[in-house]
Amino acid sequence: MKKVLIANRGEIAVRIARACRDYGVASVAVYADADIDALHVRQADEAYALEGQRPADSYLNIDKLLAVAARAGADAVHPGYGFLSERADFARAVIAAGLTWIGPDPSTIDALGDKVQARRIALKVGAPLVAGTEDPVKDASEVVAFAQQHGLPIAIKAAFGGGGRGLKVAWKLEEVSELYESAVREAVAAFGRGECFVERFLDRPRHIEAQIIADRHGRVVVVGTRDCSLQRRNQKLIEEAPAPYLTDELRQRIHASARDICAEAGYVGAGTVEFLLSGDGTLSFLEVNTRLQVEHPVSEETSGIDLVIEQLRVAQGLALSFSDTPVPRGHSFEFRINAEDAGNGFLPTPGAITRFQPPSGPGVRVDSGVVEGSRVSPNFDSMIAKLIVTGATREQAIARARRALAEFEVEGVATVLPFHQAVMAHADFTAADTFAVHTRWIETDFADQLAIAPRFANAADPGVLRSFVEIDGKRHQLGLPAALLGGLSLNSAAQSTIGQAQVEPLDPQAIVTPVAGNLHTWLVANGEAVQAEQVVAVMEAMKMETSILAPCAGQLQIGQQPGAYFEARSVIGRIQAPD
Repeated sequence: MKKVLIANRGEIAVRIARACRDYGVASVAVYADADIDALHVRQADEAYALEGQRPADSYLNIDKLLAVAARAGADAVHPGYGFLSERADFARAVIAAGLTWIGPDPSTIDALGDKVQARRIALKVGAPLVAGTEDPVKDASEVVAFAQQHGLPIAIKAAFGGGGRGLKVAWKLEEVSELYESAVREAVAAFGRGECFVERFLDRPRHIEAQIIADRHGRVVVVGTRDCSLQRRNQKLIEEAPAPYLTDELRQRIHASARDICAEAGYVGAGTVEFLLSGDGTLSFLEVNTRLQVEHPVSEETSGIDLVIEQLRVAQGLALSFSDTPVPRGHSFEFRINAEDAGNGFLPTPGAITRFQPPSGPGVRVDSGVVEGSRVSPNFDSMIAKLIVTGATREQAIARARRALAEFEVEGVATVLPFHQAVMAHADFTAADTFAVHTRWIETDFADQLAIAPRFANAADPGVLRSFVEIDGKRHQLGLPAALLGGLSLNSAAQSTIGQAQVEPLDPQAIVTPVAGNLHTWLVANGEAVQAEQVVAVMEAMKMETSILAPCAGQLQIGQQPGAYFEARSVIGRIQAPD
């Protein structure tokens, strides 16, 4: 292995590029149009354009990625997480091109990436499981039938996805059909496949997972456990290792089940086996993520193991550098720093970062995908960085986390930093003798009312414009005095794709976009009657669906068509109220 193509973006691409440098191999970055000046592009040894704006045209385009690998002379591919990381067809294409795939074998991704097949493997080895469908459901009627037979709540889950995309929880029978359709849409958008299965949903459970890594010499090792219960929209916000408040018996069962599932599947590389743990002690296998997890740093900090370098070793056919589950050294938290307004329903807030000052000091690590001046694109995930804080004990880690969060300064976009600060002051999470957090705690128990974040003005133009040129698709930096370009705009092409709707309306009957993103579909036909607060349209922002509600009752008048991109608070239609 001499040169690794990183088929990803953001902080994980930066993380992999740094591991490559530590390991002594070269790295190659790829970038969508909006990422031409992204941090991962700067950190890699080389960078090549994918020539596209959206995921399907860039980081999800297998042909483009393999063409870059050939052009750059890369001999290995690391997929990171998300995008194509759990796509067996991508792994097969990489291997067929004569490249080393840094991940599990395609057959293993097929077996465990299919959540229905993964359940069968878990059953075979005796892992704990709740009731669920044996195969993907054919339509919404099968979901309704399952709910009627087994009761509510139920989880509708993408069979070929993960990370919360394509996952919907139904609490009422009348919402099952629409949630099923929404899960299918999200699954297709995120993973290219819309098949879903259904299982009983444990109410108020904790989310516990085991980090594993395996080599080609028959060794499967559990690195440790994590608790990832603090979630919103099934997306994790805070993770910690090791998982606190587990009995020795539970911890051993989690370790054994994770190890047995992966051994049965012939697992090679890094992966995560996830479980739900209910308040009454019921443990149920959830899924296997056949890739590196976002939250892998907390396992690294508490185990002393560099998981990315272990991935590189395993891909080269080497044995793991360790043989047994390490004894945890201290306690670690990870805080996902998302460009979202926690005081406004965690809505994404794409835009330019005008100030980015991360914390430092004892026990503090920051894995960032941005720097001051970076732009947060509405087309990709909202996470811009991760703050990892470690202490000798959970109590010390909490104290350090409070200090580090207070030091962290981000301006230009809203972030979830106020939420993290509120959680670290909440007894449900920080009390020394109890742990009351569960996967729906934010929606059901978190009573703190966070203020809506301020809207920041655009930064002034710099005196020197730093742009880039591509020669045969390879990125090169170019610096020119801004005055030289006069009134020209380098962003005119990008601006042509943005919907030209009115912004900041005063009309109380206007239908406005709650977040910047792409208008996916209208759920009500033009001219039909609607009720106040009825969902009339769906937007896709940062790979998640967001509902658009009617501001009042009346007749829908559609003003904008699906497919266009709109800034937040753009008018896309109107409700004609009755006289």
